[in-house]
Amino acid sequence: MIYFVLYLFLEVMISTQISSVIGGFSTFLEIVVSAFIGFGLIANFKNTFFESLQALNNRSISVEEFQKLNAFSLLGAVLLILPGFFSDFLGLALQFSFFATLFAKRVLHVNSMNRYENFNKGEDDDIIDVEVIEHNSSE
Repeated sequence: MIYFVLYLFLEVMISTQISSVIGGFSTFLEIVVSAFIGFGLIANFKNTFFESLQALNNRSISVEEFQKLNAFSLLGAVLLILPGFFSDFLGLALQFSFFATLFAKRVLHVNSMNRYENFNKGEDDDIIDVEVIEHNSSE
């Protein structure tokens, strides 16, 4: 909830400042152009999704990266459709994986380590893995 209120505050403050500098008609054009870009990204999302799926199938990206790339790309497209300068800035930034990963780590507190690494980072560092071989004495 606090992030939404902070977003609204920043959106209003930034939009009014930029609108007062560039004027009403330029603001209108920016809103229309960014909405068309957002709709274009959503229309192209199918192709981007299949490219990411192919990269996942080739094991060049992990499942977490696949999810982040697609989710944040779609979120960025929706933010571009919404009117406002701050949402457009966030929408453009989320189209790049570097900023999407930074957003996930800072705002959503997503840890990029996979489950195997989390399992190995436990408190049982002194456990030794062994293999038990049963030997029948009846032979």
